[in-house]
Amino acid sequence: MQIDPSDWRNPGVEQIVQRTIDGAVNGEGHVVLLHDSGGDRSQTVAALPQIIEGLHARGFTLVSISTLLGLPPDAVMPSLPADQRLSARVTDLGFHLITWASNMLSLVFFTGIILGVLRLLFIGLLAVAERRKHPHRKYGTDFLPTVSVIIPAYNEEKVIIQTIRSLLASQYPGFDIVVVDDGSTDKTLQRVQQEFAGNARVRAFTIANGGKAHALNYGIAQTRADIVVTLDADTVFSPDTMSKLVRHFIDPQVGAVAGNAKVGNRINPLTHWQALEYITSQNLDRRAFALLNCISVVPGAVGAWRRKAVIRAQGFANETLAEDADLTLAILRSGYRVAYDDEAVAFTEAPDTVRGFLKQRFRWMYGTLQAAWKHIDTVFRPRYGALGMFAIPNVLIFQIIFPLISPIMDLAMIGSLAGCLWQRYQHPVDYSTDTLQRVLFYYALFLLLDLLATVIAFGLERTENWRLLGWLFLQRFVYRQLIYYVAIQTMLTAIRGTLVGWGKLERKATVAVRIST
Repeated sequence: MQIDPSDWRNPGVEQIVQRTIDGAVNGEGHVVLLHDSGGDRSQTVAALPQIIEGLHARGFTLVSISTLLGLPPDAVMPSLPADQRLSARVTDLGFHLITWASNMLSLVFFTGIILGVLRLLFIGLLAVAERRKHPHRKYGTDFLPTVSVIIPAYNEEKVIIQTIRSLLASQYPGFDIVVVDDGSTDKTLQRVQQEFAGNARVRAFTIANGGKAHALNYGIAQTRADIVVTLDADTVFSPDTMSKLVRHFIDPQVGAVAGNAKVGNRINPLTHWQALEYITSQNLDRRAFALLNCISVVPGAVGAWRRKAVIRAQGFANETLAEDADLTLAILRSGYRVAYDDEAVAFTEAPDTVRGFLKQRFRWMYGTLQAAWKHIDTVFRPRYGALGMFAIPNVLIFQIIFPLISPIMDLAMIGSLAGCLWQRYQHPVDYSTDTLQRVLFYYALFLLLDLLATVIAFGLERTENWRLLGWLFLQRFVYRQLIYYVAIQTMLTAIRGTLVGWGKLERKATVAVRIST
C-alpha cells in the first residue's frame, strides 16, 4: 500500500497516523510506503513516532529493507567506489555548510528582530517616563551666568550671517559671540567683520586651518564665561533656545546640555528622511538617555557646556572625527550629568544630495566608533555608571554592529519570502502558507513597533508637522540602505586603518527659518 500525504489538502498528523495504521491492519498491503512528494513535510515527520507506536501495539514488526528482502545490508546499500568517495565527502560537506549558513541567517534574522524590538520598547518607555518626570519644568529666572557662543567657521560665507543674526535675536541677556575663522579660503571672515563691525557682542578671530576641535578650543580660550554655547555656522537658533540651554546649569552637577536639533531645509526626499530621523532616532534617544544620564553626544548644531567641565576634560580633542561625542563621553566619565532640553530648538542645514549625505554620515559613524573605542575602558565598570553599562555598549551594538547585520536581516527576509513563493509555485496543491505567514508576521511586527516608536517620538515633540510621517515607509526601504552602506564603509575603513580627514560639506544656505534682529 502507498500513502502520499501530499495528495491531501492539509492532511494533519492524526489523519496520517490513522490512515497508515488502518491500511496495515486491514491488510491493504504487506508493505506500507509512506512518502511525501514535496512541500511541507513537518506533519509527516511528526506522525512517524505515533505510527510506529500504533503498529507495535498491534503486533507489527518494523524491519529494514535488507531484512525484508533477505539480503545483507551491503547488497542493498553498497559502499561507494573509492574514486567517488572524495566527491561524496565534498558534497556532504557542502550540504552541511548550506545548512549551517541557513541556520546562522535565521539566527541573525530573529536575533536582530528581538534586539530591535526590545530596544524600541525600552527607549520608548524611557522617553515617556522622562517626559512624565518633568511635565512642567520650572527654573529660576534669576539664574543668569555669563555666556559665550563659539562658532567655528570654515568656508561658511553663505550661511554664517544668518546664524549670527539668529543669535543676536536671542532673549538671553548678556552674552557675546566668538567667531573663529579656521583658515577659510572664501570671504567668511570679511563678511562677518563687515556685517557686524559696530556690534561689540560679536568678535571674530582667524587662525591657521587646524580642524573644528582646534577652532572650538581657540574660541573657548578667548572667553572667561561660565557657560559656553557651541553651534555650527549653518545653524539657526530660535529666540529662546539659549535661555533654555543655560537654565539647566543651575544644577552644579550638569556639565553639558544637548538641544533639540531639527532639519531646517526640508526640500527633497533625502532631507525629509533626515528630518524624520532626527525626531524618531536622535532626539528620542536623547530623551530616554537623559533619564539614565548616558547621552552619548551633545550635537554640534546645538549644545551648551560648563566651561569648567570642558577644561577639566581637556577641551575638544582632535583624536576623533566626532569631537562633540568624544567630549560628551569625557564629561560623563568625569562625573557630570548631561541633560537634554527639547525646547531648545535649532534648525540646521542637512545634506540635500546623496554624495553629501554619505560623506557626513561616514564622518559621524567613523568618529563615533573612534570615540567609543577611546572610552572602551569604561564598559561594564560600575564606577562609570550608565556610561559604561549602557551608553558605550549601545553605541557599539546599535550604531555600529546593528547597521552591519541589518542588510543580512533584510536579505534573510527577502530570501525567505522568495523561497516560500517559489515553493508555492512548484507545489501549489500541497503548499502550506505557515512559513510565509510566519515570516510576514515577524516582519510586520517589527514595522509596527517601528511605527509605534515614531508616533511616540512625534507625540513627545512640542511642535512638529505630522505629515512628515508619510515619509516613514520609504525611509525604511530606501534611506536606511544608505545607512547600511555607510556602516560597511566605516568598518572596512577601520579594518584597513586608513587615515580619514574631517570632510567639509558644501553649504547652500537652504535653511528656511528666517529670524531678523
